[in-house]
Amino acid sequence: MMDLLHSPTALAVAVFLITYFFIATEKIDKTIAALLGAGVVVFLHVAPFEELLGKIDLNVIALLTGMMMIVDILATTGVFEWVAVKIARQAKGNAMVILVAFLVVTAVLSALLDNVTTVILIAPITILIAQILEIPAVPILVMEAVFSNIGGTATLVGDPPNILIGSRCGISFNAFIYNLGPVVLVIMVVSLLVICLVLKKHMKSSESALGRIAKTKPEKAIIDPKNLKRALFVFMLVLIGFFISHAIHVEPGLIALCGGLIMTLVCGKDIHHVLEKVEWGTILFFAGLFMLIGALEINGIFEMLGQGIMKLTQGNLLLTVIVVLWFSAVFSAIVDNIPLVIAMIPLINSIIPVFARQMGIEGSEELVAAQIQAPLVWALALGACLGGNGSLIGASANVVIAQIARRNKYKLSFWQFTKFGLPMMIISLLISSVYLYVRYFLLGK
Repeated sequence: MMDLLHSPTALAVAVFLITYFFIATEKIDKTIAALLGAGVVVFLHVAPFEELLGKIDLNVIALLTGMMMIVDILATTGVFEWVAVKIARQAKGNAMVILVAFLVVTAVLSALLDNVTTVILIAPITILIAQILEIPAVPILVMEAVFSNIGGTATLVGDPPNILIGSRCGISFNAFIYNLGPVVLVIMVVSLLVICLVLKKHMKSSESALGRIAKTKPEKAIIDPKNLKRALFVFMLVLIGFFISHAIHVEPGLIALCGGLIMTLVCGKDIHHVLEKVEWGTILFFAGLFMLIGALEINGIFEMLGQGIMKLTQGNLLLTVIVVLWFSAVFSAIVDNIPLVIAMIPLINSIIPVFARQMGIEGSEELVAAQIQAPLVWALALGACLGGNGSLIGASANVVIAQIARRNKYKLSFWQFTKFGLPMMIISLLISSVYLYVRYFLLGK
């Protein structure tokens, strides 16, 4: 018993739980908590330091850094103020119309780009509009993070778990849209209805704000038109790079980082000043968190949990699909979804032949793919992506939103996010459960 308590596996879990407690309660800064937690697992020899460094997702780090540089340079031109005023005027100051429009745009952009890039672009504009209309910014920011995760679920490139599932299971871009697009659309519509009911009384612009909006002239917000043209040209190239990144085999993180450096150069900005604007606290928080989760992965925690799922369901395919959905969602809300998906994919691939023999279709690849692989894989994708809405650290987009809010003097705590995000996660999973049953079991037979 004592050997078990002092084993690397038990130590990895203990350190993670203690660190998570400090992150959730905010008794100490979450960046300090994550980095100290990572340091402790190294000091306790839970996992080799070099191997933990390899668990840091440099693509995410580069993407965050590059996009923060790009957003900062664009902000100096006044373009965000222009967009904010333009939207407010077009909506005639109707806060609910603006909220719905922003959430839909966030979901669509997250499907085409990725959820982190989307919230970095959308959040500054949101804060400006909230200030103009004198409405609370924090609930809107939380919902934008939620919708970025919902929208990113629909495509191969919208969320990192989908990229992993697509590459390791041989699933195409079109297959993601065909199988996940319908349920994501339903989740979006239901979520919008719920949000409108919950936030309706908070989304009312003051009379003075409406009067100011009527008098505004958006064109006066642009303070550096020359650099705006240069920055937008570079930004357009970055967006094109995101769209073709998989075709040219270049990671989006490298494209964003190079784009930020090129924009700094062509706009004549001081690189030291631009780098000062990068939220290094967020970057270091992710580095520490990746190492902590890496320690769990190295010690086989996720594989053990996955095997427990299979024992629990005892060969019932429908029950296995539902458990995979909810299990991956709950753990994605607690830990990063990337290592969870990495551990779950081989496990799912290993049980597909077992179900095929049980159902008597092991000789037909087409039937196996349609009746067994499809529901299991889509359950994993839905759970891993939508589960990110369950907590502040469940998805990268959530953490970025919180840091942008803090930089603009808005406090978005762990529990504030959970209060809004967790119910939306549960609603999404309930819809997904019904969808998986109807499409792959009821209609699939």
